[in-house]
Amino acid sequence: MKNEMTLAFDSISENEGFARVAVAAFVTQLNPTLEEVADIKTAVSEAVTNAIIHGYQGEVHTVVVRVRLSEQMVELWVSDEGTGIADVKQAMEPLYTSRPELERSGMGFMFMEAFMDQVEVQSTPGLGTTVYMKKKIWQGEAEQGA
Repeated sequence: MKNEMTLAFDSISENEGFARVAVAAFVTQLNPTLEEVADIKTAVSEAVTNAIIHGYQGEVHTVVVRVRLSEQMVELWVSDEGTGIADVKQAMEPLYTSRPELERSGMGFMFMEAFMDQVEVQSTPGLGTTVYMKKKIWQGEAEQGA
């Protein structure tokens, strides 16, 4: 089974919750556990929030979330066409934030890495950022084999 969806929405904080719920609803096709759904929702929330706060810095543009389900795998892409990240390695360090004046914790990428099996970031300053995340859904797999 393979299924995909794409969401495009304005980069306003109210849409972060929409993205979380929409992705969670879509992923339920794989019969994830509540913990797996919570992990995915947290990762989506962090990636979308980064796009809104850091990518667009308060300007309203478009954030795109793409989800692909195949077998028991969830793949997610969260993209913006914002400021980009000059040093991805530094940005992914725990407690690093490019917006300390907003009292950001600098834990977004760390949470994504903790809750997903794989996280990759591609970014070009001035062109935007795409965060790719992947997670295996184990519960549905166990039930398919039963």
